[in-house]
Amino acid sequence: MTGEKNTETSFGFRTVKTEDKAHLVRDVFDNVAGRYDLMNDLMSGGVHRLWKSALLDRLAPQPGEALLDVAGGTGDIALGFLKRAATRKNARTTQPARAIVCDINFEMLQAGIEKTATVEGLARICGDAEALPLADRSVDAYTIAFGIRNVTHMNKALTEARRVLRPGGRFICLEFSHPITEGLQKIYDAYSFRVIPWLGDRVTGDRDAYQYLIESIREFPAQEDFANRIRAAGFARVAYENLTGGVAALHMARRI
Repeated sequence: MTGEKNTETSFGFRTVKTEDKAHLVRDVFDNVAGRYDLMNDLMSGGVHRLWKSALLDRLAPQPGEALLDVAGGTGDIALGFLKRAATRKNARTTQPARAIVCDINFEMLQAGIEKTATVEGLARICGDAEALPLADRSVDAYTIAFGIRNVTHMNKALTEARRVLRPGGRFICLEFSHPITEGLQKIYDAYSFRVIPWLGDRVTGDRDAYQYLIESIREFPAQEDFANRIRAAGFARVAYENLTGGVAALHMARRI
């Protein structure tokens, strides 16, 4: 919880004024939006797609459900959700699933328009995870992938997630986390700090953006600490699952 009521907060390894963080993060993603998907593939060797697939496996999308994908960027999770729901049959409804991609960065939403423009049941809104432009209890599922570490007040974002979920609704967060062995952590650190900023510079022309992204990963709470934050926001059945030895983790919960 530290820092959320203070006048300063972290921006990677830097300390900045709380009111400045949102626009600093926005600048990062505005600068890399056009090549964001390409960089994700290059940085992870495509493994991020397997992690997102694992998220969708746990979510098990169904016809008639409404998803809110926060920090949804170019729409990977929302697209996967709609495609999977379309393959399922549900005796209780003939309604198709719906998905909303919400992102505070307009440039990220723009970058996803080409691959989602013709997808039925998909909407996009430019909005803040800490003050979602949705009604109470309006969605069945809330997802956020690689985005919650970028919000200024993480606890506010978690409280908002619970607010918009219907009773029984599912919360799933996919985020970079902390490797479970010291050896893996050393390898991960060496790759992250030496390769990823260099790659970001070569591909997007913005080394600083990817330096921030690596630093923000290191500042993110450990698995159990983040699980406790989710519990504190009022969620039940809180659990997490390490992926690739804890390089990433799925955090799951229900609204009761």
